[in-house]
Amino acid sequence: MTPESAPAVPRPPARTSSAPEISGAEAVVRSLENLGVTDIFGIPGGAIMPVYDPLMDASGLRHVLVRHEQGAGHAAEGYAAATGKVGVCIATSGPGATNLVTAIADAYMDSVPMVAITGQVFSTLMGTDAFQEADIVGITMPVTKHSFLVKSAEEIPGAIAAAFEVASTGRPGPVLVDITKDAQQETAPFIWPPKVDLPGYRPVTKAHGKQIQAAATLLAEARKPVLYVGGGVIRAHASAELLTLAESTGAPVVTTLMARGAFPDSHPQHLGMPGMHGTVPAVLALQESDLIVSLGARFDDRVTGKAALFAPDAKVVHVDIDPAEISKIRTATVPIVGDVRDVLVDLDTAFRSTIAGGKPDTDEWWSYLDGLKAEFPLGYAQPEDGLMSPQYVIQRIGELTGPEAIYAAGVGQHQMWAAQFIKYERPNSWLNSGGAGTMGYSVPAAMGAKVAEPDRVVWSIDGDGCFQMTNQELATCVINNIPIKVAIINNSSLGMVRQWQTLFYDGRHSHTDLNTGHGTIRIPDFVKLAEAYGCLALRVEKEEDVDAAIQTALETNDRPVVIDFVVSADAMVWPMVPQGVSNSYIQYAREHAPAFDEEI
Repeated sequence: MTPESAPAVPRPPARTSSAPEISGAEAVVRSLENLGVTDIFGIPGGAIMPVYDPLMDASGLRHVLVRHEQGAGHAAEGYAAATGKVGVCIATSGPGATNLVTAIADAYMDSVPMVAITGQVFSTLMGTDAFQEADIVGITMPVTKHSFLVKSAEEIPGAIAAAFEVASTGRPGPVLVDITKDAQQETAPFIWPPKVDLPGYRPVTKAHGKQIQAAATLLAEARKPVLYVGGGVIRAHASAELLTLAESTGAPVVTTLMARGAFPDSHPQHLGMPGMHGTVPAVLALQESDLIVSLGARFDDRVTGKAALFAPDAKVVHVDIDPAEISKIRTATVPIVGDVRDVLVDLDTAFRSTIAGGKPDTDEWWSYLDGLKAEFPLGYAQPEDGLMSPQYVIQRIGELTGPEAIYAAGVGQHQMWAAQFIKYERPNSWLNSGGAGTMGYSVPAAMGAKVAEPDRVVWSIDGDGCFQMTNQELATCVINNIPIKVAIINNSSLGMVRQWQTLFYDGRHSHTDLNTGHGTIRIPDFVKLAEAYGCLALRVEKEEDVDAAIQTALETNDRPVVIDFVVSADAMVWPMVPQGVSNSYIQYAREHAPAFDEEI
């Protein structure tokens, strides 16, 4: 029986005499090559060692040897987020695989297409608590789109091909392929392309025409509409289509933390980022709208505040490729399941047809929003302790580097400032851990992005706390000629936790001082640490020295650059909506909330 005449069942194609007989390990490498993979990040170990032997001879695959498996996972995420391609990481069994879990969970929360390949102990030893055994399929099941356990060589091509199909289609996400050591060692005919049978996996991409028309009608009738743009627009490569719809409707646009760059910051219809640390115009536009068109967004608690009090007068058009997200938090007036790129095209056509040359009257709405933009621009107060303002440092990085760069942030205050004070003009230029909030994301994600986009400047904007979690990947960058720029926003503390302790815990700063900055013992000394890794290292403590340091970093491309920006620990992220309250209570600065017209 030939593969073409085989029954459609989920099993590998029958062996043929023409197919070359190769080991499972060789099948892993060849499958990756056939899928167009050029870069992978990983560390070898006992249970994955068979794969590393043919990998050494693979001319089309660049393997980047990282220093920690979590770094491999975040590097694969950064690679994927910067390009839209599937990122690939590889690790051994047991602790090697479990060290990937944080990155896998991070990719799952942020819909990052990633395939993680792990070695597993011999199939005959599974379940015996063998050396370096861990049920990684069971462990990752809640945080992957799917997990494959492969126990025979002939299953390998099909499993890897299926993993790429699942990771990259529908709502993107991470997929795990766990391969036993005996499956890697035994031989089987290598048949490509393999039969990929995924029963029940049928992502809907084309939306229902009636739902599109219903949404177009609501847009035509709305007087206070808002386009609420989430990270799904970037994952769907739909920024151009978003711009077309926005200009057709004239509606204001807000871009979430995951969607920064999906719509140009310089566009007059852009109000900024909504949410806990969003701009006043963006937060209040959503809160006081009569129609929210949600595009690839999921009504996260950091955007809605207290969900029951969010946008009380707004109807909702919810567009998402994942039907599980629609009406999960906010009931949709018009639910639309489909690929947001296709939906935007169809919705723009339907809207233009509905208005028939006219345009909705949103003049009063825009008058109100323009007033908010004028009254509450993003800004910051100069620290009273005489130390540098972190917002100033980050703003200058963005201004001197420009919008063609890629900026990868860690998690905390510096993440919010990087989202606020750098201007993003294109998609895939802002990388961060939005859903999981993973400290340690920035350096390895920037490394992965630089491998993917070697001709772009890549900044890791990191905190002194985050940096200490994954800075060992600087060794990877130096040895592999990956010249990222690292800006450590060093306030000598776990800044966001410290801010909350200041605001909500009577200033009791319990275990948030890190002793890395001004007036401390500086352990570690980031300049010495970076130099030990072979990087160019600088320390900046005065604002008049900021630009020169950034320019030095931009002019240095033969090695990574690490700049220790010593900033004030008292700087806070504003605006802010306290957790658990209505977004109407947004504070522009400490103890200062804007008054707004209840009638608007």
